[in-house]
Amino acid sequence: QVQLVESGGGLVQPGGSLRLSCAASGSFFRINAMGWYRQAPGKQRELVATVNSDGSTNYADSVKGRFTISRDNAKNTVELQMKSLEPEDTAVYYCNANVARWGGGYLSSWGQGTQVTVSS
Repeated sequence: QVQLVESGGGLVQPGGSLRLSCAASGSFFRINAMGWYRQAPGKQRELVATVNSDGSTNYADSVKGRFTISRDNAKNTVELQMKSLEPEDTAVYYCNANVARWGGGYLSSWGQGTQVTVSS
C-alpha cells in the first residue's frame, strides 16, 4: 500500500504562483516516477509533469517554462512550483507515484487531489 498526501492548493490571481507538495508513505521497494496530473471540470485528467528517480523530467507543452517539478528521493516527496498561473490552469491537481513493490510488480498510486483555482 502507498499513501500520497497532497497540500498547497488554493485560490490565486492570474499571474500568481503556487507550490504543491506531495508526500508518499507506506511499504514499497522503490518509487520510480512521480508526477502531477490535473483534471478540469468536464475534461479528462491530463499529465502536467513527471520526474523520474534519476531527476529527468517531462512537462506538458502548456506548462513548459512556467511550472517546475522536483523531488526528494530521501523524503519520498515531490513538489510542483507553478508560476505565471493562468485561468486555464484551474483544475484539481493529483499526485501520482509509480512504485516497485517488495517481491516484484508495480503499483500506480494517486493522491486525493488538491484544488487550484486561478481567478481575479
